[in-house]
Amino acid sequence: MVIVYFSLGSNLGDRLGYMEAALSAFPAAGIRVRRVSSVYETDPVGLLDQPRFLNLAVQGATQWTPKRLLQAVQSIEKSLGRQRSVRWGPRSIDIDLLLYGRRVIKMPDLQIPHPRMAERRFVLLPLVEISPRAVDPWRHVTVRTLLERCHDRSCVEKYCKK
Repeated sequence: MVIVYFSLGSNLGDRLGYMEAALSAFPAAGIRVRRVSSVYETDPVGLLDQPRFLNLAVQGATQWTPKRLLQAVQSIEKSLGRQRSVRWGPRSIDIDLLLYGRRVIKMPDLQIPHPRMAERRFVLLPLVEISPRAVDPWRHVTVRTLLERCHDRSCVEKYCKK
């Protein structure tokens, strides 16, 4: 089994419900959920005129290859109504594969570590919560160090269900 890390986000409809549904689908997709962070509420990145996001991080374990794992999470996204029409646009669910063991992978449709992970507090803060000593194998530093070095100062706060 390989230890893998994901970032989940949602800013449409029942945001929390979509993330819970995605997590519930992980086992059937060949992903054993080991740890889940708190839920954080964040401002959008890229396309700013859209609702705020809920985000969380997941540590999992899988036997899938990176490519097959990507297909599995994209299938979960599709089953939950994800449409890929606008880059950085609103979405029911977004599942990003951040780390796959200690491998560095560069394929046309998959880069691990996630190429923008180190620039995003909304990814790093939940990730540090569940696994501060996880190592970015490309930069050779822990995710805690990435968070300390991150220049993103956008608002990332723990979500309190209303």
